[in-house]
Amino acid sequence: MGRIMLELDVMMARRHVSLNDLSDKVGIANVNMSKIKNNKVNAIRFSTLAGICEALECEPGDILKYDPNAEAEE
Repeated sequence: MGRIMLELDVMMARRHVSLNDLSDKVGIANVNMSKIKNNKVNAIRFSTLAGICEALECEPGDILKYDPNAEAEE
């Protein structure tokens, strides 16, 4: 089975937004945003995803990617 990957770091670089700035704008802890950025999460709240998209002026599809060849982490 494939895996959903977050490309948050790519969008942050395109928008020139730091991890600290993004976590402040979204209203979540820096450590939690770091986990999201580094694909160390198994789930993300829609409210968090909406906040990220609002802060980065993007769509969810701009940061969520599906890799059919990747193994899902247990």
